[in-house]
Amino acid sequence: MSQSLPDQLRATVRFLGRVLGDVIRAQDGEAVFNQIEEIRQASVGFHREGTSEAARLMAERLGGLSLSDTVRFVHSFACFLQITNIAEDQIQRRRGRSGDARADTLAGALRALSAEGVDRETVVELIRQGLIAPVITAHPSEVRRKSVLDRQSAVADELDAFDRAHTDAERAAIERELVREVSIFWRTSLLRSVKPEVGDEIENAVSFFERSFLSALPTLYDHWREVLGEEDLPSFLRVGSWVGGDRDGNPYVTAEVLRQAIRRQAKAALGLYLRCTHELGAELSISSRLTEVTPELQALADVSPDASPHRAEEPYRRALAGVYARLAATHLALTGEPPSRPPAGPAEPYASPEALTADLQVVLDSLVAEHGAAFAQGPLPDLIRAVDVFGFHLATLDMRQNSAIHARVIAELLKSAGACPDYEALDEAARCALLQKELANSRPLRSAYLTYSEETEREYGVLAAAAEVKRRYGPETIRRYIVSNTQSVSDLLEVFLLLKEVGLFTPGAPPTAEVFAEPLFETIEDLRAAPKTMARYLETPLVRELLAPIGRQEVMIGYSDSNKDGSYLTSSWELHKASRALCAVVGGQGLQLQLFHGRGGAVGRGGGSSFEALLAQPQGTVNGRIRITEQGEVVSNKYADPEIARQSLETLTAGVVLASLRKSAGGEVAPPHGKAMDALARAAMAAYRGLVFETPNFVDFFYEATPISEIADLNIGSRPASRAAGRSLQTLRAIPWVFSWSQSRAMVPGWYGFGSAVAKAGVSIEALREMQQAWPFFATTLDNMEMVLAKADLGIARRYAGLVQDEALAHTVFEQIQAEWDRTCEALLAITGQTALLEKNPDLAAMIRSRLPYIDPLNHLQIELLRRLRTGDGDEEEVREGIHLTINGIAAGLRNTG
Repeated sequence: MSQSLPDQLRATVRFLGRVLGDVIRAQDGEAVFNQIEEIRQASVGFHREGTSEAARLMAERLGGLSLSDTVRFVHSFACFLQITNIAEDQIQRRRGRSGDARADTLAGALRALSAEGVDRETVVELIRQGLIAPVITAHPSEVRRKSVLDRQSAVADELDAFDRAHTDAERAAIERELVREVSIFWRTSLLRSVKPEVGDEIENAVSFFERSFLSALPTLYDHWREVLGEEDLPSFLRVGSWVGGDRDGNPYVTAEVLRQAIRRQAKAALGLYLRCTHELGAELSISSRLTEVTPELQALADVSPDASPHRAEEPYRRALAGVYARLAATHLALTGEPPSRPPAGPAEPYASPEALTADLQVVLDSLVAEHGAAFAQGPLPDLIRAVDVFGFHLATLDMRQNSAIHARVIAELLKSAGACPDYEALDEAARCALLQKELANSRPLRSAYLTYSEETEREYGVLAAAAEVKRRYGPETIRRYIVSNTQSVSDLLEVFLLLKEVGLFTPGAPPTAEVFAEPLFETIEDLRAAPKTMARYLETPLVRELLAPIGRQEVMIGYSDSNKDGSYLTSSWELHKASRALCAVVGGQGLQLQLFHGRGGAVGRGGGSSFEALLAQPQGTVNGRIRITEQGEVVSNKYADPEIARQSLETLTAGVVLASLRKSAGGEVAPPHGKAMDALARAAMAAYRGLVFETPNFVDFFYEATPISEIADLNIGSRPASRAAGRSLQTLRAIPWVFSWSQSRAMVPGWYGFGSAVAKAGVSIEALREMQQAWPFFATTLDNMEMVLAKADLGIARRYAGLVQDEALAHTVFEQIQAEWDRTCEALLAITGQTALLEKNPDLAAMIRSRLPYIDPLNHLQIELLRRLRTGDGDEEEVREGIHLTINGIAAGLRNTG
């Protein structure tokens, strides 16, 4: 009988923990090891027994640490939690090796659909019209340095090799390597010494392509061709990026940064093509004396710069040497650098990825024609697929900026051109009329002979750079311009007018655009207004003409700010309702809706299982096309390892196919369910806003009862934590908001308001049980909330509240949180028919429980270190280091913190 998941995790963690323990002994001595081990055993004992004596022993052990000992201990537990993550990932790899037997694979989706009468041809047609795109962002919720991620990958590789070893001798040799890698990991600083710049974030993002996407996607497509029985499968799954294009709130994303991002992306893509082409040339030693080649292949070989007599009778090698030479010239032209391996001679660069594909296809066609189907799969078809997916640009880069900045820039341009003295004073109708008039006019607004504000020059520079990189790297390099804080039609038309200034919008009959403005609706109010806003936008004649050739409108919906604005439950429901309403509005104009989901890692920012979230989407809102942001720690968790990346991409694809075609997925909202959710959402929002926005001095409680200020000091992202200086919840970004509550273990954004909603909405427990059993949306909402509650600890959160200087404020706020916690847990257990959280998911419960003895001591030490920092007790630099290490360790233990 196979081991349960918790047993597998326990065994793997024990093995890695032993290796780490041996390393600590060897490098720091027996005394240090014993000190760490005593605290570990005391914490495990406390969680196992829960007695006052066990609590006293743990407090005694922690209280006896000096400041330097505390920092060393925190480093050790943070390392142990990272090792636990490595062990968990190894178990996921094993699970993935069960192949297509899993339900969350494309083959599993085909089986489920077949049982409902949906045939394979329907799935293929969906995919032919589809787009699935995870989009990598640089949102700052990943606390691990790239060096730490690299070391973890090295440890994971050795652990996987140990898992696969067949003999004791192999295992012994691998264990020696594992000890070496863990030794390096143990001595690697977990903290960045300086704040990362956007260039560092670009490098980090590209590293995931180089580690995983570039290799995983072609092999996935090859597998899917077999699963679907379809030779000509289009590249419907692609990866996008915001890194280097997202300017909203980040003044460091400039025109040069955008160029740098695309240049670095091109270097990664072309580097792969050069390497694969060289390897194919080394492999294909086929002699013309022993076989025929097609005339096209011979012609390609004849124009090769490779004049070596050693390859005179090896046409495939000469042809590929010519391809390599042209790729080398392309690399130089697009990156400014020659490749590390020089070509056989000079050649013209490729004008487009399609030209490269054509040459590679000539080689493949000749191989298949002369040597059979054995060559129809393998490295050459994979390379052709890679070129089709990644082009010369690697990933399509989205641009993003706040609508308020666009309005100011447009106002300045219109005023300087004599077109309107005060654009921002106009009402919405007048703005739209003026913008449409200007969009019909080829005359540019900007003059090279006038001086503009720094903001306007910066925005124009970025747009000019976008036009430049599209010309150099191809039309797919940039396709979308996301408009944050979209509240009106003019917010979108303003972007087209800016695009016109750099030639990315062309007036005419009909007008054309090379980049499309796309709205982002984020707050509760904006989500509620979104259908009317989009209806007015799509009724605009100019917009109808622009969209007619593509037949599609993308809308981005934001999970983070809507949650911060109005509670987890209310946000979830408003997003669901907005998706349905937008689908009807866009469909009513004869267009297809494509939703772009701005999800974060934590449940309070839309996190949780992507597969279950997809199945819970409203009927008709997916239809084979979806984009989803992948942020912070989620990117590392899903895509740092090629094998796990492949599983994650397959799971995403299976979810999209099922959500699009399965009759039982999502489903229509039964009228009683919709009415009940409206009442629940109103009550949840009232309770949440009553705490967060209406409790006097709540902001002071938040800043003192969480490590928000210390998180803002962490060197984890280039973007500032707040939109403005000072203590303000309105300007604080959603990521540090959620991150801070996670650290204090209260996790308010992931559950607060639900208990009050159930108590006050007038919906019976029986009705809620029926909703949970019959409605995937409600079931998934509760599942995600339950996971948050299982990771939270109000006992620890109460100790954080003890850091608040105003004791009366601390008591008032925390007792509200405690009371709502009690109501929420009671309601959830009643609805799900459980006596304890995660009772029906024992594997997840056990895996969370196994981490708590290592997370909780870090919380207790963080509280003490925060107290020292705020009272000036101890060396400030060392205390801050300790706090930052606890933040790192707790984040590693919780895994989805921001």
